[in-house]
Amino acid sequence: MKAWIMGVAAIAALAIGAEARASVTVIGGGQAEACSKDAISGKTSPQFERVCTEALETEMLDARDRAGTYVNRGVLKMRRQDWAGATKDFNEAVRLSPTMGEAYVNRGAVSIGEHHYADSLPDLNKGLELGVEEPAKVYYNRGLAYEGMDDMKSAYFDYQKAVELSPDWDAPQKELTRFHVERKE
Repeated sequence: MKAWIMGVAAIAALAIGAEARASVTVIGGGQAEACSKDAISGKTSPQFERVCTEALETEMLDARDRAGTYVNRGVLKMRRQDWAGATKDFNEAVRLSPTMGEAYVNRGAVSIGEHHYADSLPDLNKGLELGVEEPAKVYYNRGLAYEGMDDMKSAYFDYQKAVELSPDWDAPQKELTRFHVERKE
């Protein structure tokens, strides 16, 4: 039987804001679509959150688009490290659309940002179970969580899965460069 020995050359600090975020595409025009585009494009200013808030207060949105707009506004808040505000939005998204995987994934990312790694796992796993548009981001986040919990083997395999799913994405590849894996007979 062969055992795998895994070590990390230099454990990088898990930087707040390093976690990947999953936005939700909302179409149909109006402020909800603008909010979606802002979240997807990586905006950070509070002015973009106001676009989302205006959409939620003034537009007639079906449950999916309303939940998606909460997710997108939560992503914008998370980028500014407004953990409580982001969590509130993700909780509302889950309430409105309990099958929207992105709401769970982002709630898990907040837990990672707050260094509550074990708390992130149920939400990240639920997001994977429900399905998300970018599962590589979930595996990357879960890798960060496992690493924060000193479970290097699980972190390694999740970073590997993220690379497999999104080979052109640099973040998980960078994490893997810190690992040294040897086979022991």
